[in-house]
Amino acid sequence: MAASLTSSDALPANPIILIPARLQSVRLPDKPLADIAGLPMIVQVMRRAEEADLGRVVVACAEAEIADAVTAAGGEAVLTRADHVSGSDRIYEALMQLDPGGAHDAVVNVQGDLPTLAPDQPRAALDLLADAAVDIGTLAAEITTPEERDNPNVVKAVVSPDSTGSCGRALYFTRSTAPSGAGPLYHHIGLYAFRRAALERFIALPPSPLESRERLEQLRALEAGMRIDVAFVDSVPLGVDTPRDLARAREILGP
Repeated sequence: MAASLTSSDALPANPIILIPARLQSVRLPDKPLADIAGLPMIVQVMRRAEEADLGRVVVACAEAEIADAVTAAGGEAVLTRADHVSGSDRIYEALMQLDPGGAHDAVVNVQGDLPTLAPDQPRAALDLLADAAVDIGTLAAEITTPEERDNPNVVKAVVSPDSTGSCGRALYFTRSTAPSGAGPLYHHIGLYAFRRAALERFIALPPSPLESRERLEQLRALEAGMRIDVAFVDSVPLGVDTPRDLARAREILGP
């Protein structure tokens, strides 16, 4: 079950979910438009985001083909530059187009390749912002297989749990098997809830040394002294990166 925190005055009142999407993918070209149970994958992701019931949901697209698929399904899309190096850059451009006046006080970044995302998971990340000291909320699930423990493609979140054990403060993120010693390891899930001011600060920062070394964008925030908290959830949503992943997503969301 996803962690949940008691609301406070610090919890953003008007969040927006932004879903970055682009057609370029080395392992699975045009994957946002891949059919899953009769809908393009990006529309399936949009539906999961809508089911989270947090408010406005918009797909931030690099190409018109994605925007067309989203609007044909009754969703909202915004076109962004095609040359952004990260999803964070893309959602920030989208936010500036959609809401230059600052009405949305938080942004939940849902990756566009998570068609099996549990609807309660975006809220679990956002609820971490109930603590005024937290800049960014994200998610992790306990690793249960040896293959994940030692796989550099599985990013590990090194977290100092709070007294409830349902969430905690992120100390580091790494592709290595860490921390050492007895105890659980956590698979980081790349979904983020940013306070608006935190996203603006993060985007303005240059790439950091550890970010470049680990190839993990979130380390830029930690190196700059920003606070990232992590909610522990039961499962990792399927990320569709390969034809095999796509086949699995079709099985899950079939017929």
